[in-house]
Amino acid sequence: MTKARIELPPKLIPVFTGPADIRGAYGGRGSAKTRSFAKMTAIRGYMWSSAGREGIILCGRQFMNSLDDSSLEEIKAAIRSEPWLEAHYEIGEKFVRTKDGRISYKFTGLDRNIDSVKSKSRILLCWVDEAEPVTEDAWQKLIPTLREEDSELWVTWNPERERSDTNKRFRVANDPRMKIVELNWRDNPWFPEILNRVRLKDKAERPDSYEHVWEGDYVTVMEGAYFAASLTNAKAEGRICRIAPDPYMRIRVFCDLGGTGAKADAFAMWPAQFVSKEIRCLNYYEAQGQPLGTHIQWLHSQGYTPEKADIWLPHDGETNDRIFDVSFESGFRAAGYAVTVIPNQGKGAAKLRIEAARRMFPSIWFNEETTQGGRSALGWYHEKRDKDRGIGLGPNHDWSSHGSDAFGLMCVAYEEPRTAKKPDPRNSSAGAWMGVILACAYLNANDLLQTLSNLA
Repeated sequence: MTKARIELPPKLIPVFTGPADIRGAYGGRGSAKTRSFAKMTAIRGYMWSSAGREGIILCGRQFMNSLDDSSLEEIKAAIRSEPWLEAHYEIGEKFVRTKDGRISYKFTGLDRNIDSVKSKSRILLCWVDEAEPVTEDAWQKLIPTLREEDSELWVTWNPERERSDTNKRFRVANDPRMKIVELNWRDNPWFPEILNRVRLKDKAERPDSYEHVWEGDYVTVMEGAYFAASLTNAKAEGRICRIAPDPYMRIRVFCDLGGTGAKADAFAMWPAQFVSKEIRCLNYYEAQGQPLGTHIQWLHSQGYTPEKADIWLPHDGETNDRIFDVSFESGFRAAGYAVTVIPNQGKGAAKLRIEAARRMFPSIWFNEETTQGGRSALGWYHEKRDKDRGIGLGPNHDWSSHGSDAFGLMCVAYEEPRTAKKPDPRNSSAGAWMGVILACAYLNANDLLQTLSNLA
């Protein structure tokens, strides 16, 4: 029996060792994860073909309008990189299959063709590349199609959002039958120098996106986002760190209102303290479709009770909820909180909040551990654009707008502390007494006592 030498990044060896239902890797550019997984699909195809098995290797992506958008070329390149693999496969312009015809590759876009996947039989392996945007609905339909006892799902992606369906399903899961690792450029033993020059150039010139593109971090700022540069500066200046609340100052909780029901807008809160000329963001909360009692319960769980915290609401906080016929203002007041409602700024209110936030950002500090969700929203909040006409249409209303609106409300409400003027000694009682004492310096002790007695 002859043996073939397979070169993989060392961190991937445990991923492909032993039994598993799901294997995968996530991380940034230059990690060799796509090329490595493409090669391993071909090796599996070779093994199944040699064992007399028949079936399909399905390669999917969320968006695939044509084969040009698929993993076809990666598969071809991976097979051709190993002469012993190339000798076993037949490669055409639009197909790849073993020469004995037992194993063939199929390519599909999950956004449009997920239902057709159900009709495919004997899927031995499904590899989903660029899997970050794949929806939970697609995963729920795809996974049951892997019906063979030893069928496997392979997943590779560059993370964008912690709350993405792919990230929640695969990265944070605790399943012994799931083997998934983080893989970045430094884990690639064959990382080319030309690509390293591109990496260093991005690090110097595109710091907003560098961590996501090359280090596999979540997208903290979206290109064109309103607060992209502000967040980058806050991180560079050390204003995203550990911040403890000042026990002698009240906490102000700034809200953006949601509703009840699965399709309602999210309810968001930023608890903060105004300390001198700084805004210190202590925490962030967001929930969708929950009643007011749930939000109040969270406030109590964090120690933000009515004795320590006040509530600030946008102008519609006075409006009654359509289902419960009670306003957020009256609900918070009934729970014992002091409530301030910010008046409506009229047309252009969203822009005013954005400009206020940009103006205040250099004075804002974030508690790193507890505000990550809110900072993600700020980093994503961006303008909706008409690409055909090249014009802006105002803030895009999506998942990020609720936390960003609450943040903007906080910045609108901020008032710079006033510096107290020193009292004029000529117009104060303290000045009068000082004048008396200075005058008395010229009197003897008896005269001084008599003078003070007369003043009394």
